[in-house]
Amino acid sequence: MKYAYTFKDTLIYGKILSDDFVFTYRDYDAGYDVSWGRNEEMRITYSLFKNCERLDLIWNNVVLSSGDSVSYTQIRSFNLLITFNPSDIVRIDGRVNLNFIKINNEWKISRWLDESNF
Repeated sequence: MKYAYTFKDTLIYGKILSDDFVFTYRDYDAGYDVSWGRNEEMRITYSLFKNCERLDLIWNNVVLSSGDSVSYTQIRSFNLLITFNPSDIVRIDGRVNLNFIKINNEWKISRWLDESNF
């Protein structure tokens, strides 16, 4: 994922998402969770990659990891710096809860729960 963000490469990003991928985040203003599937995630990520000058993603400490040979969960913190232009820079510090599944001997993200307070 870091490679996909660093090089703003949606082809690489798409390869790490399962067909039934779901992204969920908490909309604190509205007071409820918002979710979308793989197609919407790819559209949003493409737009982000296209409209920013630079993305710096740093994965930090793993808070929890558990799983077996076909599914795996990892919760970890991250820092994301999005540079749209020199005067428009967004910093997001948060935590992510990722579920992985093994498909044809490759690990894919099946669920991404954003636990950030952004």
